[in-house]
Amino acid sequence: MTTAVTTTAATAVETPLLDVRDLHVDFAGPQGPVPAVRGVDLTLRRGETLGIVGESGSGKSVTALSVLGLLPGTAEVRGSVRLDGRELVGLPGRELASIRGRRIAMVFQDPLSAFTPVYRIGDQIAETIRIHQKTDKAAARRRAAELLDLVGIPAPDRALDSFPHEFSGGMRQRAMIAMAIANDPDILLADEPTTALDVTIQAQVLDVLRTAQRETGAALVLVSHDLGVIAGTADRVAVMYAGRVVETAGVDELFAAPRHPYTLGLIGAVPRLDGRGGPLVPIPGSPAPLADLPPGCPFAARCPLAEPRCSAAEPELLGEGGHAAACVRSAELAEQRPAPADVYPVPEVPAPAVTGARDTRAQVLAVSGLGKTFPLLKGTVFKRRVGEVYAVDGVDLDIREGETLGLVGESGSGKSTTLFELLDLAAPQAGRIDVLGQDTSRLTRADAHRLRAQLQIVFQDPMASLDPRMPVGDIIAEPLRAQRAARDEIARRVPELLRQVGLAPEHADRYPHQFSGGQRQRISIARALAVRPKLLVLDEPVSALDVSIQAGILNLLQSLKAELGLSYLFVSHDLSVIRYLADRVSVMYLGRTVEQGDVAAVFDRPRHPYTRALLSAVPLPDPAAERARDRILLAGDPPSPTRRHAGCPFRTRCAVYAGLAEPGARTRCEGEKPALAGDGHQAACHFPEAG
Repeated sequence: MTTAVTTTAATAVETPLLDVRDLHVDFAGPQGPVPAVRGVDLTLRRGETLGIVGESGSGKSVTALSVLGLLPGTAEVRGSVRLDGRELVGLPGRELASIRGRRIAMVFQDPLSAFTPVYRIGDQIAETIRIHQKTDKAAARRRAAELLDLVGIPAPDRALDSFPHEFSGGMRQRAMIAMAIANDPDILLADEPTTALDVTIQAQVLDVLRTAQRETGAALVLVSHDLGVIAGTADRVAVMYAGRVVETAGVDELFAAPRHPYTLGLIGAVPRLDGRGGPLVPIPGSPAPLADLPPGCPFAARCPLAEPRCSAAEPELLGEGGHAAACVRSAELAEQRPAPADVYPVPEVPAPAVTGARDTRAQVLAVSGLGKTFPLLKGTVFKRRVGEVYAVDGVDLDIREGETLGLVGESGSGKSTTLFELLDLAAPQAGRIDVLGQDTSRLTRADAHRLRAQLQIVFQDPMASLDPRMPVGDIIAEPLRAQRAARDEIARRVPELLRQVGLAPEHADRYPHQFSGGQRQRISIARALAVRPKLLVLDEPVSALDVSIQAGILNLLQSLKAELGLSYLFVSHDLSVIRYLADRVSVMYLGRTVEQGDVAAVFDRPRHPYTRALLSAVPLPDPAAERARDRILLAGDPPSPTRRHAGCPFRTRCAVYAGLAEPGARTRCEGEKPALAGDGHQAACHFPEAG
């Protein structure tokens, strides 16, 4: 018996399901071919999950797409991609088409662009089945309903007749997974399948992927920039940089003892939900352009361990026992096992400019009972009002001088509407807003103009918020001109602001497209600081950035807050970022504040079941800790905001409500809307200590 198992294992090692060798991909450029993938080797065995991580531009997605031959015609692919020993590179299109969906299936990052918008979901899944299997329309439709049920789509028979735009983001991604597993493929390629999703929906999608893998026995290639997702899902990890794999190992060993400085830097740059990560350690600099790589190791210019021999030749991927790294000092790193802060310079955060107990500090923002509704209209030519959308229906916020308040919640919880109401500096539809002690309902136009300088915003996408036709010096000076500042003050402030956010003053004449994503966000911060605000509203400012760039921006925000005594209202779906940056946190659900308090109290001892579900859904970049955690998977999506819900609006997804056995307890949740209650740490729940 033992001999048979050993022989089978040895055979599996010798004959991988997918074998990629010396893969090169070049794209046509104006100056000649531009490399995107440079000699990648990967092995995938049956039932295995391989995670591929790295910064944007490292070649992760191009590698995955090249396996299926889905790259555009401008790409030249060289090397070998073998599926069960059969070569796929150079295979005719007709033969590749028979493999796509049948042997290898793809789950794309954006399901809305992957589905055809004018065809129903059921028809598209049924078509995928009928292309590869001899079956009639009725049988294919029944199979499509079974697949939608498997991935957790409610009422699958009705969902078959829905169009893609009628599904939420999480439902579209689940439907995409259903289509991918329709023909029981051997391999699933998932390219950033959870990037644009809330943490609760991300947890659902990852659970669906595990279910799909278990039901079909498929191997999974998971491309992601989220190290937490990789830590909790992958068996082995390949880390890519500048178009190459620079380290590969089993997931536990890679996170416990990385052997490449780049891997070590990625792990050190990630904020942790459990607060055990210490200071964030950003990787300095930016990746070199692949069209103009320096000689030797492409990471040498950013590496604190670089030495002269690193520039002589590019290191090979070498190692033993399945752990290999492309670094001349990998053996040294394996022996010493340094922490990221032992290798990378740790930025120093200055002492806070504002000190003292919270109660003694001036109140910067106070919001109570904020409400905002929008008309629900029907008709094309003649629109009529058929109802209301209750976007915000009871928000309470409190920010003191020198304090950061994190605002969290799923998409549709009312975070953005709350921001717009604050920035409008006008009388709210319901409730009260006080900014720096001034009631916004009593402001004149001149008062609002003066107060606007004290309240600035940094948007999520800096490229969309910076005028591409203006040099960055003029962009930063624009708020100063709006406040009628003198020319000599503008000339003095622009270089000062660029230095303050870590940019060179001599680059003031450059345009936004000449900067990297992280540098553009620094320009946005400089523009917001130009008029010396007291309160900075940050709307998902790091969600579109790689983890190494994100760490630099978060450290910058911490330093600016300490130096200038700023207060932040920081909106994010990433609770790990909130844990690192915020002093207090406010949790929103369906337009209402359901819990708020000090970050440590809320994150370590959450009182509302929704907060507990949010926190349990956030992955940790630690495989052992991630596997040991309990999961609370929320069922479905939040209820519709088009009607006011009697009682607690969270009860339809609440595990505490579902487990209530005491007579009358459920009736209270169904008929009585809970109010925020508690000293300091408040929760809007009838049974806050349950669960």
